Amino acid sequence: MKVVLLIPCLLIYNPLFAQWTLQTSGTSNELNSVHFESASVGWSVGSSGKILKTTDGGATWTSQTSGTTEDLYTVWFVDSNTGWVAGSNGTIQKTTNGGTSWTAQTSGLFGYILSITFVDINTGYAVGSSGKIIKTTNGGTNWSAKTSGTTQSLESVYFINSNTGFATGGTGTIIKTTNGGTNWSSLTSGTSTGLFSVFFVDANIGYVVGYSGEMRKTTNGGTSWSS
Repeated sequence: MKVVLLIPCLLIYNPLFAQWTLQTSGTSNELNSVHFESASVGWSVGSSGKILKTTDGGATWTSQTSGTTEDLYTVWFVDSNTGWVAGSNGTIQKTTNGGTSWTAQTSGLFGYILSITFVDINTGYAVGSSGKIIKTTNGGTNWSAKTSGTTQSLESVYFINSNTGFATGGTGTIIKTTNGGTNWSSLTSGTSTGLFSVFFVDANIGYVVGYSGEMRKTTNGGTSWSS
C-alpha cells in the first residue's frame, strides 16, 4: 500500500518592510540633492557649496572642494568621473575626475538653478526660477536659453531620451518637450499644488510629487495624471 504523508505547512506572518538606516554625513549643512552613479558611488550637495561623496554605498561620506560658496541644489553624474552641480546665482560646477576638482561653467542665469540632468556626456538641461530652462550640447561649456512657456519656478527636470523630457514646478506646473527642449507644451496635472520632483520609468509611466504629500501618476506619457 502506498502511503502519502501530508506535512502541514506552518505559515508565519512576517511582513517585510523597507528598512531605512541613519547615515552620518559629517556635515550640518542643509543637503538638497543626492545622486548615485552606482550602488557604491554617490554624491550629495547642499548649502554654502557643500559637496559630499561616498564610495561605500553611503556608509561614509567625505567632503569635496567645490570651489564655490553658493548654495547647491542639484547634482548629476553621467559616469564615475563626469558630473555637474548647480545652485544659486546661476552657479554650475563640473568635474571630470569624480569630484577631486571642480571648475565653474557660465550658465547665463542670475537666479536659482534647482535641477540639472544630462542625457549623455554632452547634452544636458537645467531649470530654475521664473521658468528658466537652459541647454548645453557640449558638456556645459556653453548653455543656451529655451522658452518654457511658464514663469513658474521649475523645480525638477527629467529626460526619458534625447528628445522627450518633462519639467515640474509651482502651482501644479508640468511641461513636456518632444524635440530636445526646443519647444515645451503645458500638461494638465490636475492639481494646483507645487510639484517638486518628476521621474519616468519608461516613455509612458511617470510620477510627480510635491507639497503636502501630493503624488500623481501618468500611464500615457503625461497626457493625463491621476492622484
